[in-house]
Amino acid sequence: MTQTLKIASAQLNPVMGDLAGNFAKGKAAYTQAKAGGADILVLPELFILGYPPEDLVLKPAAIEDCLIKAEEFAKLTKDGPAVVFPLPYRDGDKLHNAAIFMQDGQITDIRFKHHLPNYGVFDEARVFDRGPLPDPITFQGVKIGLPICEDLWQAGVASHLADKGAELLISPNGSPWRRTALSERVEALGEKVHNEGLPLIYVNQVGGQDELVFDGSSFSMSGDEKIVQSLRSFIEDFDIATWEKKDGEWECVKAETYDQLTGPEADWRAMCLGLGDYVNKNGFKQVVLGMSGGIDSAMVAAIAADALGPERVWCVMMPSKYTSDNSLDDAKDCANRIGCKYDIISIKPAVDAYGEMMQPFFEGLPPSTAEENIQSRARAVTLMALSNKFGPMLLTTGNKSEMAVGYATLYGDMCGGYNPLKDVYKTEVFRLARWRNQNTPDDLLGSDHPITDNIITKPPTAELRENQKDSDSLPEYDVLDNILFGLIEQELPVEEIIARGHKPADVKRIQNLLFIAEYKRRQAPPGVKIGTKNFGRDRRYPITNRYRDDVPE
Repeated sequence: MTQTLKIASAQLNPVMGDLAGNFAKGKAAYTQAKAGGADILVLPELFILGYPPEDLVLKPAAIEDCLIKAEEFAKLTKDGPAVVFPLPYRDGDKLHNAAIFMQDGQITDIRFKHHLPNYGVFDEARVFDRGPLPDPITFQGVKIGLPICEDLWQAGVASHLADKGAELLISPNGSPWRRTALSERVEALGEKVHNEGLPLIYVNQVGGQDELVFDGSSFSMSGDEKIVQSLRSFIEDFDIATWEKKDGEWECVKAETYDQLTGPEADWRAMCLGLGDYVNKNGFKQVVLGMSGGIDSAMVAAIAADALGPERVWCVMMPSKYTSDNSLDDAKDCANRIGCKYDIISIKPAVDAYGEMMQPFFEGLPPSTAEENIQSRARAVTLMALSNKFGPMLLTTGNKSEMAVGYATLYGDMCGGYNPLKDVYKTEVFRLARWRNQNTPDDLLGSDHPITDNIITKPPTAELRENQKDSDSLPEYDVLDNILFGLIEQELPVEEIIARGHKPADVKRIQNLLFIAEYKRRQAPPGVKIGTKNFGRDRRYPITNRYRDDVPE
């Protein structure tokens, strides 16, 4: 029985369905592990196909091709480290989320995920079958448990492995990022380590997959709950930890430890990674967005420049007769600070043409949101024309506060392919803009202080009518966001929200706006999940819905 194990953690960014490309990434990590003298290489959950695969795993050919790649990868291990190789695996008439253990040129063991998450963003119980409680595998005389992600979050698997003699746990993961991710992982997984006294090697995926972002932040924990290894956040990373058995216990004697990211920088990097991977993995060379001179479009432009480089960002100002000189100046200044392409296309001819078209029908009626929405939709048509003609993907710029209450125009400013602000409240937009102006992380591609100070300090406005401000239609954003957070993230009874000091009439109105805007959100583009409950994957309310939590008079 060996007294030393060198375990390589490969925190990699797979592309969904790119079996050849993911295989190549895994092979490069294997070469690195072999060169470093590793005994075992660990890849993230479902690595060869990508996570979460959703209904892609219901395609039989995809499952067959994953197994072919696993068998090919196993041949690499003839003269090198063993590998924990996660994949979807069909066993008879059952489909499992699985981890193969391969060594000496062949597949020697396979373990199936026992707990299938079916909450929040997860829907695994719909596509996978639950596996039995997994027994340890044996490698060089050492019994190793291979719990897969959720198996460590729920009770049963870790204790079963300990009862069966496991000496340490190696866990491939696909754990999405949200603001509470790091603390939740340490608390939940540390509890299992504490209860069983088994060291843990936790290897997480990194990268953007549609609306989810995986932060990596892989780590290892000793049997007494100390973090003994920590990989970096939001980038691919690799490290070989050396473990030695001393007095019957496995101790980590050598490993890298980096500070893992939380707070505003983690939020910002999540938005950059989600947007960048969505654009790059889907083959777009450039993005285009409407630059209004307001905070939201400035934020999206800065995020896009950080993620893709300013040369791949195209900002277009589309003034109407209501656009102020300040907005024109702020938009130009911000685009120049960012260093991206900037153009001005007036929508006045289009709006005038629509006015002439609709004049026989609108004559004698007071102006309303109908005229305002024509402006927004004229801008969308303009941007989509540029997208169709030149190929950039259109970004939308609506924040979560607007999406929540329907303060956005369907087929207007909601038009586009991706929205990095979709899960960020307006008050958080301001907070993050200030943070970014004061910080320029070395590995991001944008400039210093990208967002004009005047954009941050001026009152928000859609500029769709004379002297319009957002506060004409909505409560101040600190009030609105506090109510929305209670309704969405916390699912609080309205009495508790009112008890925070809010007016009952405000709470009643905002609750109603939240429910009736569901149909708009169903038609909104995807966007990065930042908080604990995003629209779409986390929160799925019926469109037709008369329920309201009664607000006391």
